[in-house]
Amino acid sequence: MVRLKVTLLTGRSINQGVGKELSKFSKEYEESVAICELDPEDLNLLDVCGEENVRVITESGSIILKAVESRRAPHRGVAYVPYGPWANVLIGSETAGTGMPSFKGVPAEVELAGTQRVTGMRDLLLSLYGK
Repeated sequence: MVRLKVTLLTGRSINQGVGKELSKFSKEYEESVAICELDPEDLNLLDVCGEENVRVITESGSIILKAVESRRAPHRGVAYVPYGPWANVLIGSETAGTGMPSFKGVPAEVELAGTQRVTGMRDLLLSLYGK
């Protein structure tokens, strides 16, 4: 199995903002943030075909996300995950005195997730916070 080293970037997206306006528990919100955008060549290296899921791994955690071809290519070696609970699993709590963790330039690895599914919002929150 191929495990691709990438630099993780997180940020806001238009689709995330639209989904959030509907509800953070809406299907639209979940589909807009439980994704990992990758360069088409990186998707080929991982043998991603169609709508497959990938595992994104950082020093802080790992999560299964839907692999999406980035429309902003080329940017080989960069993975983009929109802000949200799924991205938060991947970001550490260290703030280096700024009061805000770094959501940019995080070393990460990406691999195919096989048959593993993306965890839904309610189940993700239950697993993280137990409520």
